[in-house]
Amino acid sequence: MEDVKLMKGNEAVAEAAIRAGVDAYFGYPITPQSEVIEYLMAEEPHKRTGMVVLQAESELAAINMVYGAAACGKKVMTSSSSPGISLKQEGISYIAGSELPCLIVDVVRGGPGLGTIQPSQADYFQMVKGGGHGDYRLIVLAPSTVQEMADFVELGFELAFKYRNPALILSDGVIGQMMEKVVLPPQKERLGDEEIDKRYGSWATTGKKNGRERNIITSLELKPERQEAHNLHLQAKYKEISEKEVRLEKINCENPDYLFVAYGSSARICQKAIQLAEEKGIKAGLLRPITLWPFPSKEINKLAEQVKGILVVEMSAGQMVEDVKLAVNGKVKVEHFGRFGGMVHSPDEVLEALETKIIGG
Repeated sequence: MEDVKLMKGNEAVAEAAIRAGVDAYFGYPITPQSEVIEYLMAEEPHKRTGMVVLQAESELAAINMVYGAAACGKKVMTSSSSPGISLKQEGISYIAGSELPCLIVDVVRGGPGLGTIQPSQADYFQMVKGGGHGDYRLIVLAPSTVQEMADFVELGFELAFKYRNPALILSDGVIGQMMEKVVLPPQKERLGDEEIDKRYGSWATTGKKNGRERNIITSLELKPERQEAHNLHLQAKYKEISEKEVRLEKINCENPDYLFVAYGSSARICQKAIQLAEEKGIKAGLLRPITLWPFPSKEINKLAEQVKGILVVEMSAGQMVEDVKLAVNGKVKVEHFGRFGGMVHSPDEVLEALETKIIGG
C-alpha cells in the first residue's frame, strides 16, 4: 500500500531524507526552510535508522561537517535559505574541488542582503554559475511540486554519488511552505561501514586496510601543473554530466505559437497562464527545466525553431533568461517577465506580459 501524507515541501524533503537512508544532516535554521531541521529533530531519526541530526553553531560549521562526513563516504546533506547558502559557498567549493558527494537544499527567499522571508528565485546565478570560487559546477534540480521535493532527495544522492559531485535542490519559499499530497518512498537501510568501504573505499577515508595507500581528501594543490590537470579532469566530468543528465518537462508543446520557459513555482503559474491564453485563442506551451544545470539548451533551441516568441518567467530581475537567450542563439525573440523581492506573479500578469512583450512587442 502506498504511504501517502499531506506535507509541506520542507517536511517532504526531511522525511524523504530519513527514508533514503541518509547518515547525517547538519544544518542551521533560517526562514523559509526551518521546517526541514525542525521536522528532523521532532522525528528523532536516530531511533528509526541511526541517522544523525545536528544543529551546528553556524552555516559555516554545518557545511564543513558535511565536508567531513562526505569524505568518509557517508550519505550526508544540509539545507538553508539564500543568506545561509551564501555563507556555505566556501565549503561547497571545497567539496566540489575534493570531488565528494553530498546533497544541499536551498529554499530561496527574496534579497539581496537579508531581504525578506518571502519566496524568490534570485539564487539562480549563485547555484547554476558556481557561487563559490573557482571553476566548478553543482548538479541543480528544480522541483515544482511537493512530490518532487521528496523525489529529488534520492535522485540528488544518486547523481551526487554517480559523479562524486555536490547536488543541490533549488526550491523556493512557495514550494517549501505549501502543502500537497505526497507519496513517500519505502524505507532504505543505511549502509554499514563495510558496505561503504566496499563501494567507496577507492576514494573515501574509510581506514587504511590491508596495506593499501591512504586516501587523502583535499582541494589544495600548490603545483599549478597538477592543479590544471585536476581542473581538466573536472571539466571532462562536467561535460559528461551535461551530455547525460539533462532533465526537463514539456507541457502543451506539440504545436505552440508561443513558449514559456520557467522552473519551480513559476512553472506552476505558467501552467495556469497557458489555460488563460487558450481561452483567448493563444496557443502557448511550457518548457520546464528540471535540471537547471545541466541546462536543457538543445531542447530550447529546437523549440525556438517552431514558435514565434519565448517568454522567460522568473521570480527575479532576470537570471535564467540569459541561458535561454544563449540556447535560442537569436532564432526568435526572447523576453523576460519577473517579480522580485519576495513578490509572486499571478497567471493574469504572466499572460499580460506574453501579450505585451512577445505578441504585441
